[in-house]
Amino acid sequence: MTETLERWSASLARELDIADLEVDIDAVLALAGVAAHAVLRPAAPLTTYLVGYAAGRAAALGEASGEQATARASEIAAALARSLER
Repeated sequence: MTETLERWSASLARELDIADLEVDIDAVLALAGVAAHAVLRPAAPLTTYLVGYAAGRAAALGEASGEQATARASEIAAALARSLER
């Protein structure tokens, strides 16, 4: 599974013109898992989308590096999901 996800991630990144982006697949899946279990399964893709958007926005505005912005947005999302755990 990991190899398939790595290939998919690399292919998609190339198509989106962000081929130099390093994706921590395990971290993305862990965050998706927290959201899916704490909120609802469909919260997983929604959470990862919003985290990516927020991180990209923060990085574009110069508020943080991409890595810092991603880590911060992920922490916020995970904490919120855990606080709402069913």
